[in-house]
Amino acid sequence: MSSRLWDVAMLPDLTHGRTHSGPVRERRPVYVDLLPPCNAGCPAGENIQAWLSHTLAGRHEQAWRELVTNNPLPAIHGRVCYHPCESVCNRANLDSAVSIHSVERFLGDLALEKGWQFDPPAVRSGKRVLVIGAGPSGLSAAYHLARLGHEVEIRDAGAEPGGMMRYGIPAYRLPRDVLSAELARITALGVEMTGQHKVDDLAAEKQEGGFDAVFVAVGAHLSRRVEIPARDTGPMLDAVSFLRSVASGERPSIGRRVAVYGGGNTAMDAARVAKRLGADEAMIVYRRTREQMPAHSEEAEDAEREGVRINWLRTIKEMDGSEMQVEVMELDESGFPQPTGRFETLSADTVILALGQETDTEFLHRVPGVEFEKDGTVKVSPSMETGCAGVFAGGDMVPSERTVTVGVGHGKKAARHIDRWLSGADGATAAKHDLAAFDRLHLWYFGDNARRQQPELAPEERVADFDEVVGGLSADEAVYEAGRCLSCGNCFECDGCLGSCPEDAVIKLGVGNRYRFNYDRCTGCGACFEQCPVHAIEMVAEAN
Repeated sequence: MSSRLWDVAMLPDLTHGRTHSGPVRERRPVYVDLLPPCNAGCPAGENIQAWLSHTLAGRHEQAWRELVTNNPLPAIHGRVCYHPCESVCNRANLDSAVSIHSVERFLGDLALEKGWQFDPPAVRSGKRVLVIGAGPSGLSAAYHLARLGHEVEIRDAGAEPGGMMRYGIPAYRLPRDVLSAELARITALGVEMTGQHKVDDLAAEKQEGGFDAVFVAVGAHLSRRVEIPARDTGPMLDAVSFLRSVASGERPSIGRRVAVYGGGNTAMDAARVAKRLGADEAMIVYRRTREQMPAHSEEAEDAEREGVRINWLRTIKEMDGSEMQVEVMELDESGFPQPTGRFETLSADTVILALGQETDTEFLHRVPGVEFEKDGTVKVSPSMETGCAGVFAGGDMVPSERTVTVGVGHGKKAARHIDRWLSGADGATAAKHDLAAFDRLHLWYFGDNARRQQPELAPEERVADFDEVVGGLSADEAVYEAGRCLSCGNCFECDGCLGSCPEDAVIKLGVGNRYRFNYDRCTGCGACFEQCPVHAIEMVAEAN
């Protein structure tokens, strides 16, 4: 672009076609909306920036209603989501990321306290959809389908709904009253839930129930097994069954010393639960390094804070009574662990295997057209549809990261495609806006503001029982934290453009309506663009 913004000439006005003498504008400012990194990074597709803005303004119910447009479980997500939105937050480059999850939890808890309910659908479609699985993905799909006007029934093999949120995530991370309250709001929307109902014949269930479409999200509830040579060994449990039994109210006898074999989030939870059941020693044995573990780093840090010892680069080779022969591993040039022939002896009264989970998809092998990946997960199209028309799938049973938030995102996406499939509508989706990257912001506007921290129980208090470890923010703290949002890529009406324009070409339209440019007065100098802190203004070339 020329270093000159405009040239002096006698030419027609580029906007209105009238002739005048004076400078000719070569470029003009336009208001734009870019995609904030937090929104782009949210697997549930939340419009995070929008509900943070409502929270900041004190419109808490409006913030919650904006949030649940995409995610029906904010009180749950505010506790168990690993908040990938925060890992891409532009504010982290300034001081620290906005504590998005804690504001989400505040809104979710406030909604439960106030008894806010979902808005019912405006119209009913007359269509029926069967959802198999009452975990996060199935619940999300059912919610979105119900709000779109469809009649939905969830059928699940468990006694109570929630899937791994109820039977896999311990109560110290997700209190069961919070889980039940958010699920009750979905049933209040009209979703029917049938428990202790394992689906074996999908075609028969679909036909007998008069369902027009099916969404399958059975989750990964089967533990992977490994053969460990053993002589006269103590109890050897799988982590999923162990966590399920504890979540169901049982208190299994595990002895004084417990070893957990694995390095995922389930392994961390199993070790932390063992401490709460009275184990004096709880250790994790994992064959790779901390950097390579599949568990989120905060899970490992919490486990260690509570006294769990993690043995990195170790693998169990043999069990003999309460003794384990553990081989030391070393990483090769490619970063893969290799045996060294060096052994250590560790002691454990109980060994818990946490080596990954699989889905029970045997019933889908009898459905024509459904195909599977090599790892046993179900192949789906970009619309979440399997090879069988009208049968969609999501959550842990399809190739993806296995988290609550990913599952909820799958459910929403599938619901929208099921709705289009039922109506015969075009499945095309709108293109996303450009990303509001950090280097596009003009950060002179923002000062340093420390992130508000959630209260936590002391480590010695945590392991005494299953009380919730992390507390929530107060209303004032939540509003403060929402105010740390940089509003990346979207105008938040700071009046900077209005005050910087030397030609009074910016017209303020009133609170909530932003501004517009008077191009009769605008010279294209770019002052508004240069000062806009959030890059909500672009300079574009004038048309020839």
